[in-house]
Amino acid sequence: MIRKFFEWIISPMGRIAALIVALSLFSLAAYGIYITQQSPAQPIQFKHSIHVNLQVQCLYCHPGALRGASPGLPTLTKCWGCHQQIAKTDTSPLLAVLKDFVLNGKDIAWVPVAQVPDFVHFNHRPHIAAGVNCEDCHGDLSKMEIYENPQVLNMGWCLKCHRSRTEDNIQNNPQNDSQISAVLAEKRTKLTDCGTCHY
Repeated sequence: MIRKFFEWIISPMGRIAALIVALSLFSLAAYGIYITQQSPAQPIQFKHSIHVNLQVQCLYCHPGALRGASPGLPTLTKCWGCHQQIAKTDTSPLLAVLKDFVLNGKDIAWVPVAQVPDFVHFNHRPHIAAGVNCEDCHGDLSKMEIYENPQVLNMGWCLKCHRSRTEDNIQNNPQNDSQISAVLAEKRTKLTDCGTCHY
């Protein structure tokens, strides 16, 4: 029986069938990757561009980024604190959804978009302390209606940034001071060490 199967696979029809199966599996894998990179549906289709263009700072709605790994998602109280004044004159359907949440006492169940796997320990705080702007990783939100990841957030992308930041510092060492170079080399080693993000 196995012999007949291998003979059939070697035949032209068997090769065509194997090619179709391989293409189907490849298509399913590609579709799965595509789906994981799409922004999930949110309870309110929040328009970042409007808020950024009104000069609302990222850390106002996401204050957790100053303290730890999660930037935090805005609470109903935070949103309604600003929008209760607008609600009196605005007839926007998006604002009506927010008003409905408030009147019914429901929390907004935001769905996180930019997530890292459980085996990665990411913390916003050192990035903010190092002068990394939100848009460096999350893209220019003044041009985005609904937030979506501008790139795939993976280890290669993070390491590329860590290496380029330390290379820039090493190359911009005007005195070519060996002591400064040693400190920068140590910083590069720390930023590219596995234990920095996987602990």
